[in-house]
Amino acid sequence: MAALDGTILGRRNHKVTMMQPVSDDREGHEDCAPRRVLEIFATKWTSMILHTLHSVHGGQARTGVLHRSLPGLSKKMLVQTLREMEHSGLIDRQAESVVPPAVRYRLTPLGYRFVDLVEQIYAWGRDNADALDALRPRASSRRRSG
Repeated sequence: MAALDGTILGRRNHKVTMMQPVSDDREGHEDCAPRRVLEIFATKWTSMILHTLHSVHGGQARTGVLHRSLPGLSKKMLVQTLREMEHSGLIDRQAESVVPPAVRYRLTPLGYRFVDLVEQIYAWGRDNADALDALRPRASSRRRSG
């Protein structure tokens, strides 16, 4: 349900303020669209979780299944990233009343919109693997030069 001030009530009756377009949308402006898009990818696991939820699990998965699908991701980082993604509106969290407790994460309609961008980036990476291989690893990278 939308209000005049740009707020809506989400599925769990949380008040959500819709982002209003910035009047000054020059590239480089602090809140411009390109920076807001790149902010999503500031946490490396966000795009990987979006990709894995969509491509591997059909848009939804339980926490443990998702964790096993992402080698190298610690449980702490998974939980932290899932909370950020839920707060951003990219995924929904559904706690199931079973013993032991189970939590399932699902892509929201907004999450599906961002999946398209992630899939384009993954496709570019596959198509340009030679260029990626030619990059020197960053000093902080775990990737080995070879």
